[in-house]
Amino acid sequence: MPKDKEDSIRAGHLIEALPYILSYRNATLVIKLGGHAMATGPLLDNFAKDVTLLRLLGLKPVVVHGGGPQISDMLERLHIGSRFVDGLRYTDPATMEVVEMVLCGRIGKDIVSRITLAGGSAVGLSGKDSLLIVAERETLPADGKGPDAQPLDIGLVGRPVSVNTDLLGLLTEGGFIPVISPVGVGADGQGYNINADTAAAAVAVALKARKLVLLTDVEGVLGPDGTLILSLGKGEIADMRERGLIQGGMIPKLECCVHALENGCEAASVIDGREPHSILLEIFTHRGCGTEVFLA
Repeated sequence: MPKDKEDSIRAGHLIEALPYILSYRNATLVIKLGGHAMATGPLLDNFAKDVTLLRLLGLKPVVVHGGGPQISDMLERLHIGSRFVDGLRYTDPATMEVVEMVLCGRIGKDIVSRITLAGGSAVGLSGKDSLLIVAERETLPADGKGPDAQPLDIGLVGRPVSVNTDLLGLLTEGGFIPVISPVGVGADGQGYNINADTAAAAVAVALKARKLVLLTDVEGVLGPDGTLILSLGKGEIADMRERGLIQGGMIPKLECCVHALENGCEAASVIDGREPHSILLEIFTHRGCGTEVFLA
């Protein structure tokens, strides 16, 4: 390709981004970074550069990270068994210690360090810091029927009930990128393991974010023919779920997107965190990247 043609294409990409840069200026963007999407150093380095660029362009990114694979790996190394109940990790006190160690002590600090090296200013937080995420113990419906049926016990798994938006506002207004580990705290000081998608949706709702983006390890929602669905409405989600076309971990992700949209977040998407710079493609290009969820 001739150099002038190549330069013209690169300039065209910048011009394509201009209206989105103007539209998103000063807007809050909540990004959930999934554990599988953090599998390699290069992916994390790209992500760090992306959120640093978002901050420098005037957006206010808030990162909520997961760490399921890393937690499972550490539990195995410590010879502590793992089990899941309806997709949620059963969390006893020993597992809770590992969850906090991995999420707050290892993953969160690693992300903060990479953002700093990329030229950004990041602050690592857990839900315990200044009551950032106050949570209640989660319960699941009883597995069975009858008067003696009891709710399923999933241990120290939490459901967010409030988010300290004052703290997050101080940080974002000061130019910082908050990096949140999804560990909540109860009224009695008890720590809770919170699903990262759930935590991200709660933060997005509390901040009335312009957009919630869930980065995962698949392209997005795929249709029956295996092709990517670019946009998906609430009614279509229910229909596809009934037909078995949406299964497994994608179900709670889409539920979190719908919950965020129904409670004040303007937009929500599920995108492929394995694709380099996917967050920039989602925010600053016409086509986007992944599946956008809407309520209609």
